[in-house]
Amino acid sequence: MMPEAISADLQQVIGNPLWRAAIIVGAAFVVGVILRLVLIPILRRMTRRTISRLDDNIVEKIHRALVQVIVVQAAYLLLLDQIRGPELRLILQSIYLTLVVLVVGKALLDIATLVFQHLSLAAEKHAWVQPATLPLYKFALKLVLFGVQTYLIMSVWRVDLTSWLASAGVVGIAVGFAAKDTLANFISGIFILADAPYKVGQFIHVEGQVRGMVTDIGMRSTRILTRDNVEVTVPNGIIGNSMIINETSGPSDRMRLRVDVGVAYGSDVDQVKEVLAQAVEGADYVDHTQPVQVRFVAMGASSLDFQVLVWVINPRFRGLALDTLNTRFYKALLREGIEIPFPQQDVHIKQMPESPPSYASPEG
Repeated sequence: MMPEAISADLQQVIGNPLWRAAIIVGAAFVVGVILRLVLIPILRRMTRRTISRLDDNIVEKIHRALVQVIVVQAAYLLLLDQIRGPELRLILQSIYLTLVVLVVGKALLDIATLVFQHLSLAAEKHAWVQPATLPLYKFALKLVLFGVQTYLIMSVWRVDLTSWLASAGVVGIAVGFAAKDTLANFISGIFILADAPYKVGQFIHVEGQVRGMVTDIGMRSTRILTRDNVEVTVPNGIIGNSMIINETSGPSDRMRLRVDVGVAYGSDVDQVKEVLAQAVEGADYVDHTQPVQVRFVAMGASSLDFQVLVWVINPRFRGLALDTLNTRFYKALLREGIEIPFPQQDVHIKQMPESPPSYASPEG
């Protein structure tokens, strides 16, 4: 049995609130040291066997969350030792559990985000997670965790969820009617991220009105940077109901450019084809590894119409390439003496109208 002197000293220590606080703080410190010097090093040694940094980052997130839980636990025990009223103890317990739910939820969100980012970087192995659909998974994850945390926190505070769910249903219907355009943009954003008709960095046309490079795909809108260095924000609801032309979704970045050229009737067709093909040689912004095609497409009202098909190295150089090629074609045709026609009309007069009879002015 314990000697009476030691038992009395122990009771005196336990009865002193300052000693109890010191014991709680010391216990939290010991647990933190064990966590820092034993558990975390073991986990880090296990993760060093892998090439990826994913498991190392997950260990760091777990370590941070455990430290925060230990601090919250120590603070809870310290305050609980000072409070005697049952109602205040109940409130303190609810605050403690709320903080634990928030800390654990934040850690789970960070770990899941790291996992999805890692999977998106290896999209060729995991086709269900792509860089374009990563924001969708992040949003869905945040929505699920927010719902779970809200349910747990309301349960901790002993809130009746039945009336809240009924009220949420009524409010949801009202909000749905009031924010139908926002919901339409949001739903369209989900389908855009899921179907991936375009990605960040690609050149697109939206109904032939906006053309530029996609800089951001959000849940409500898509941002497009035009060639005039103007950023246009297009609501996803408009894009979802429009025809999208993606100029860079093919197997390579290059795109084919069609340049129309007209020459006068009587010109040598073979000579025109040769001159136009030679004018493309050495032109800037043109992919010279691809063949150049010159087609005689029509006999127009005032000209023989040709079309030159070349490949541009990137869609953003389309305007520069068009300017270069038109300049070269014009100079080459003038140099070879090939006439470039312009619209004209001949008016034939079959018969001149008779002049009206002249009348002498009356005298006096």
